[in-house]
Amino acid sequence: MSLLQSTVGRLRVAGCLEGVSFLILLGIAMPLKYLAGRPEAVRVAGMAHGILFMTYVALVLVARREQRWPARTTAWLLAAAFLPFGPFVADARLLRESGKITARVK
Repeated sequence: MSLLQSTVGRLRVAGCLEGVSFLILLGIAMPLKYLAGRPEAVRVAGMAHGILFMTYVALVLVARREQRWPARTTAWLLAAAFLPFGPFVADARLLRESGKITARVK
């Protein structure tokens, strides 16, 4: 099954894209702005990151409703978006937890 066929799969993809965009913003665009005088790098990367961030947050809320996640799960998924490597940690945890769910169903 493709990742994009489920809400949690779409959330995982959006989280990885959001995480990469955050690292690009912090590691490439910000240095270009402040060290090379290229503020347009932050405008482009910042816009992309903002759109991906909002998509991630929306998908967390949709997945919460669909999966009936407790508030604690929703909170750590949302908090992960504010940390540079947080979405990757959240993705690993979602993958691990979805494997446990699958193993229980079998």
